[in-house]
Amino acid sequence: MRVLFATYPESTVFQPMVPLAWALRTAGHEVRVAAPPVFADTITAAGLTAVPVGRERTNTWRRLLSLDPAEAEADRAGLPSPYDAALRPVGVEEMRAGYERMIEHGHKLNNFALVPGLVEFARAWQPNLVIWEATTYAGAIAAKACGAAHARFLWSLDVFGVTRERFLALSPGADPLKDWLSGYGRKYGFDFDESLVTGEFTLDALPASLRLDADLDYRSMQYVPYNGPSTVPDWLQRPRDRPRIGLTLGTSATEQFAGYTVSVKDILAELSTLDAEVVATVADDLGPVDARVVPFVPLDVLAPTCDVVINHAGPGTFLTVARHGVPQLTVPWTFDEPALAARAAAQGGSLTLPGDQATPTAIREHVARLLTEPEFRERAAALRKEIRTLPTPNELAHELARCRVVSG
Repeated sequence: MRVLFATYPESTVFQPMVPLAWALRTAGHEVRVAAPPVFADTITAAGLTAVPVGRERTNTWRRLLSLDPAEAEADRAGLPSPYDAALRPVGVEEMRAGYERMIEHGHKLNNFALVPGLVEFARAWQPNLVIWEATTYAGAIAAKACGAAHARFLWSLDVFGVTRERFLALSPGADPLKDWLSGYGRKYGFDFDESLVTGEFTLDALPASLRLDADLDYRSMQYVPYNGPSTVPDWLQRPRDRPRIGLTLGTSATEQFAGYTVSVKDILAELSTLDAEVVATVADDLGPVDARVVPFVPLDVLAPTCDVVINHAGPGTFLTVARHGVPQLTVPWTFDEPALAARAAAQGGSLTLPGDQATPTAIREHVARLLTEPEFRERAAALRKEIRTLPTPNELAHELARCRVVSG
């Protein structure tokens, strides 16, 4: 079987794909990963074969953010329209306007340069299956153009599928997303159907207790972390004599936006009053602090040595920690982080403080609870068990190969 992955050039959405790509590869299937040329080195660093497509040499989405930082910061808080409709009642006109804006300022930028080269490659290589990141609609277009089966790959809550379901349920009339994708159908010789938006089926690594589902065909996959090329530092291999608190706030805050939504230095000062060792993986130069501060350490190695991890509820970060049964304090702010954090807190293995309420004192008080109240570790252990009972990437790879629609 030939399998083509398609993504826009962002590590946080590509890295969750890597274990499945390797599972398919080691099962004997041919695997390629298509993305803009700027991302080829990231793909090959994962040991996978890159297919550079399009003319863009930069991340188009990041370039847009840099052109209007004020608008980027304004949009940073929570889900933008129309995808906020996945969480709250929204009228059809507001949703339609949200789709129009998101298509013009997001989806077109991420897909326009990809489509011609991806279709050309797919028609020449003839994959059996195309797996595309949930907003890389170029993957669905290429699959339809070459006659391949195709699956949408989720990296967090399915706000895209749920929003689409709610939009269609309102008998919307004008449909900006359908109109946009139908243009590619006319160009490449196929009719629009909803699989262009939500895939013929969807691959989802969230456990049931955290998921937000539409009425779609979901295939579950166990989340297996891939941190990129990394090395275990010597200090992390030594025994510890106190509880350990991990602090990581992701890369998007500093690489895409104006910085963290909380003062890391003030948080570390407050945490120093607890009888615990603190390890912070942050990009900022904090000067003298009572903590071990490093720019990077593989989270899959750090997390199981921690008693609590403070993080931003980025899905990859959250699931990596959850896989090890460690209680978490989330301080979410961007895109679907607040929604994922709220669902995780309801599961019982974590606490959450929205970014605008995450004062150093409140963070210390919440961490103290996570360290001392056994219910959080018990519920975190239950979430760990739930995650680890899902099909592994290897098991999913075999299921995909057995599936009649993608075999042949």
